Amino acid sequence: MALSVVAEDFRRYGWTVETADEGVELITDERIAAIELTGSVAAGVRRYLRANNLSGPVLEVMGPQRREIHLVVGVAKAARAIESLRAAGAIVHTDGARVPLPGPGRALAWSVMPHEARWVPPVVALAAAVRAVGGFERGLGRVAC
Repeated sequence: MALSVVAEDFRRYGWTVETADEGVELITDERIAAIELTGSVAAGVRRYLRANNLSGPVLEVMGPQRREIHLVVGVAKAARAIESLRAAGAIVHTDGARVPLPGPGRALAWSVMPHEARWVPPVVALAAAVRAVGGFERGLGRVAC
């Protein structure tokens, strides 16, 4: 499948995407952002969101440690939630940050595909999930890249 077709598929969700040399990338903006979680907190958040019917699109980054990138909305009005996520060790991708999307040769895949998700959750829901699984007390840990 041509990269331009893949990019158009993601654009139908209202996302800004660009085709780069390595594949398609999501460009975060006022409508969509991404929160990267690691380790046991990522697993706990995934279970919490699923149990509460709050799951949205999630990318899984392949590697020795569990890493997930949750797509979220509502970052413009959630400064405190973003601050608390960053304080807990989450990587918050906003304001034009590029997030790679799955494609050939990339070490990531959808674990919850956009068309499987009921919605794209607000960032405050993700912050609440991190709090519920104890991520703020433990910290999320960092992955050396």
